[in-house]
Amino acid sequence: MKSKIHEIQNTTNNIMSKKIVLALVAVVSLIACKEDVNPDANVHITGDVKGLSQGKLYLQRLQDSVLITLDSIKINGDSKFESHITLESPEMLYLFLDRGQTNSIDNSLPFFAEPGEIKIETTLKHFFADAKVTGSKNHDLWKKFDSLNSKFRDQNLALMAKRLKNELKPNPTTTDSIENEYQKLLKRKYRYTAHFAVSNANKEIAPYLALSEIADINTYYLDTIQKSMTPEVAKSKYGKMLNEYVKKRKEIEVQK
Repeated sequence: MKSKIHEIQNTTNNIMSKKIVLALVAVVSLIACKEDVNPDANVHITGDVKGLSQGKLYLQRLQDSVLITLDSIKINGDSKFESHITLESPEMLYLFLDRGQTNSIDNSLPFFAEPGEIKIETTLKHFFADAKVTGSKNHDLWKKFDSLNSKFRDQNLALMAKRLKNELKPNPTTTDSIENEYQKLLKRKYRYTAHFAVSNANKEIAPYLALSEIADINTYYLDTIQKSMTPEVAKSKYGKMLNEYVKKRKEIEVQK
């Protein structure tokens, strides 16, 4: 009877020991996961690339005309991903998909990141076109701007087609007409962009558009955007860049 009791006690102790070991392993794993996360991170990005089972995602930023990787995420079976990064201020980032052996130009997704929670949902088949980004007010504004800006791009492509056709059989009158159309289109785009930037000068999208879309516009418009920025935006990455750019433009113009 005693041996039976001892056997039961030993069995119970073994089960308890295994549970304790498993619990300790779980705690250690949890601590390890937490240590992997940058304690200074202020941007939490979660997402899902539906249809992706194998591959790698790279979170990148443009620095001195070169894309720098901030984080790399290996996808192995689960299409969901997560990243923690640190940004001093809202910034345009790029989510790059390495498809492995499959070649595709649809592998880069630009999005305007900002501190907080950001969610990115897209598909493997249409990585860029199907993308939906939530949690960033700057990105919402960028999408709004880009929807109209795409019409300018389409009109510009149409003019390029006319220009190429005219080059086959040059006609001076047609050449002048195309050039006039192009200049009018460019002015409309620049004025629209400048107006959009001034109207949203309380967001980092304003200096970003000034630098990326209309950097060669008349200094008067850049100066207007600069003066419209709120103090917070002026201190941001793109705000500082715009201030420096306008300063240099003015210096060059004085020298002329």
